[in-house]
Amino acid sequence: MTDRVKQALLAMQRHNWEQGVTAQAFLEAGDHEIAIALALEGANRQSADGRCCHIADSTAVTDPCAVGEALIFAAEQTGDPFLCQARDRLLHWAMHDAPRSPKGVVYHFRQGQLIWVDSMYMLPAFLARAGEFDEALRQLDGYWHTLHTPENGLLAHQWSDAEGRYLRRDAWAVGNGWAMAGMARVIALLPENHPGRARLISRVQQLIEASLSYQMDDGAFHDVLDDPTTFREVNFAQMLAYTIYRGVAGGWLDEALLPYADKARSAALAEVDTYGLVRNVCGAPHFDKPGVAPEGQAFHILMEAARNLLPN
Repeated sequence: MTDRVKQALLAMQRHNWEQGVTAQAFLEAGDHEIAIALALEGANRQSADGRCCHIADSTAVTDPCAVGEALIFAAEQTGDPFLCQARDRLLHWAMHDAPRSPKGVVYHFRQGQLIWVDSMYMLPAFLARAGEFDEALRQLDGYWHTLHTPENGLLAHQWSDAEGRYLRRDAWAVGNGWAMAGMARVIALLPENHPGRARLISRVQQLIEASLSYQMDDGAFHDVLDDPTTFREVNFAQMLAYTIYRGVAGGWLDEALLPYADKARSAALAEVDTYGLVRNVCGAPHFDKPGVAPEGQAFHILMEAARNLLPN
C-alpha cells in the first residue's frame, strides 16, 4: 500500500511546502536517493533571496524552508558544492533576512505580518537540524504564545500583527497537526539536555490530550477539531498517529497513547484507494473540503515510517 502512496505522491503537482514535506517523508522512510533528488529540485528552484522550491511568484516565508532538513542531508551525503551553497543560502534567509515580528517571530508571508500555525512545521526543524537550537525554540515559543487558545487547549490557525487580531481563530485540525509534528521533529533533533526540550514535550502532550477528546468513533476527526459541523477528514489522524509513534519510540510519550494512534491510523488506511491516493484528507488546492493533497500522501508515508520505529 505504501509503495502505491509514494508513487501517487511523486506524480502530484507540488508547491513549496508540499515539495518540502514530500522530501521529508522520503527521507524518514529511508528512501534517501529520492529525498536527495527532491532536495536537489528544491535547490534548482532557489530564488535570489535564498528561498527554495520557488514557483508561481510565491511570497511565502517559512514554506520554502520545509525542504531544509532534506537539503542538509543531501548536502552532507553528496558534498555537492551546489547543494551546500543552497543549504547555506536558505539558512541565511531563515536566520537573517526572513521578515519577522518586533518580537522576532518569523512571518508566514512577506506581506500582511501574518503568523500561521503551519510555520511550526515548516521552519523550526530546519533550524534545529542546522544546529540553531535556540533559534528553533525561539520560533516555536513565539508561534505558541501567539496562537495558543487556553479555552480549548489547541492552536488557532492565523494571527495578524498588522490588525492585532486572529484572522482565523478556528482550531484547524491539520494546523494543529503541523504544530505537533513539527515539535516532534525538533524534540528528536535537540540534545537531550537542552532546557527547551521538556517544554516542547509538554506542549505536544497538551495538544494530543486536547485533540483526543474530539476523535470520532472511527478514528478520524473534523476539519475544525471542536466544530462537529465541519467535514470529516483523515490527514490530522495521520499527523496525530505520526506524532504519537515518534514520541513513544523516542521515549517521551506514554505507550498508553498507542491505541489512539492505531485507531487514527486505521481510519486513514481505510481511505487509500487503488491508485494509492489517500482520500478524504483536507484537500488541495484550497483545503476547504475533503479531497486529496500531497501533504496527505506525505503523512501516510511519515506515519508508517514512524510506526516502524516502534519495537516489535
